[in-house]
Amino acid sequence: MSPTRRVAAAVALLGVAALFVPWWIVLLGVAAVAAATAADLAVTRGEVGVDRSVQPILARGVPARLTLAAGPTNGRVRLRQAATPDLGVAEQEGDEELATTVVGRRRGRHLLPAPAVRVVGPLGLGARFGSVGDPAELLVYPDVPAARRLATSVRRGRFRFQGQARGPLGLGTQFESVRDYQPDDDVRHVNWRTTARLGRPMSNQYRVERDRDVICVVDCGRLMAAPVGDRTRLDAAVDAAISVAAVADVLADRCGVVAFDAAVRRSVKPRRAGAQAVIQALFDVEPTPVESDYEAAFAAVADAKRAWVIVLTDLLDENAARPLVDALPALARRHAVAVATSADPDLAGMLAREPEARAEVYEMVVALDVARGRDATVAELRRRGVDVIEAPAEALGAACVRSYLRAKARALV
Repeated sequence: MSPTRRVAAAVALLGVAALFVPWWIVLLGVAAVAAATAADLAVTRGEVGVDRSVQPILARGVPARLTLAAGPTNGRVRLRQAATPDLGVAEQEGDEELATTVVGRRRGRHLLPAPAVRVVGPLGLGARFGSVGDPAELLVYPDVPAARRLATSVRRGRFRFQGQARGPLGLGTQFESVRDYQPDDDVRHVNWRTTARLGRPMSNQYRVERDRDVICVVDCGRLMAAPVGDRTRLDAAVDAAISVAAVADVLADRCGVVAFDAAVRRSVKPRRAGAQAVIQALFDVEPTPVESDYEAAFAAVADAKRAWVIVLTDLLDENAARPLVDALPALARRHAVAVATSADPDLAGMLAREPEARAEVYEMVVALDVARGRDATVAELRRRGVDVIEAPAEALGAACVRSYLRAKARALV
């Protein structure tokens, strides 16, 4: 029972007693309750220190540990950590200590509210409430752990490429020397002639390819605000871009990024070990309610050294994609180009189910019209020599990495 309810119950009991006992005894009881409550409140005076421990940088959708611990006090302490729409907290209340997790739901900079404290006196009649400390600024990054897992699988040769697990990458294509065979060498690199001559297994060693450029062009226009499952289209595009950047680091390529809407908002020139710069440039970009200017974005990379350029955008609206199709030839003349987009699960669901009601028939007609427009856009892009990538939002990063590796295998970059 809360302190307020306990005091109310005591006063009510005294009110009932007033019907059967002298009035001065009732007054003495009221005075006693008031004195006890005042004494209880006096015990709870003084600031209560709360030690809060939380990581300052989170990955979107990945839980991180959050702990609260109250300092010494004369009363009983109840801790509460409030959540926000952008920061979710699993367990929000605890006695004396609170061990829980916080999850960043949206990329960017967000404030975690200061913890709230309730101190109840020893008698349970008085209590004080308040917040302790200041809000904490947390940076919510894209899904960096998933990007690092992809890069690690590529480095170890475990990433599935064109239907098969690819051998260890980063070996390059320029022959450098012959060395003793190692257990994790790709069998395709065994030098059989030297092996037969020396009587022990030998492998070819290749020089790592360097100075290959990769540029991620990320659309931040109005269509990228559309939800796709538990994220937006822009979230999926940013996750895919940092996956490509992480793999480029592993392969010793240079990586840069351009983020744009009606104008270029962020730009990082290709550089060695560029993944961290790409993450810093993209982690807090948000979609804006404007049309995307592809010509301005492509102009920012048109004069760069030949590169593999991946444009992460939306192809669902045929009319909105027309400026992209018209602007691509100028970019494709100098660079190898790929266009990546998130598959729409709602559209796929409408096309897959059998309509039963009249409204569902209308929905299917609209879905078929949208799908035909998207297919026409994809066909036009492929006729212009563009590699079109379409995958579910959670698998878009891996699909983009496959396209990147195909381009390297064909020596397009």
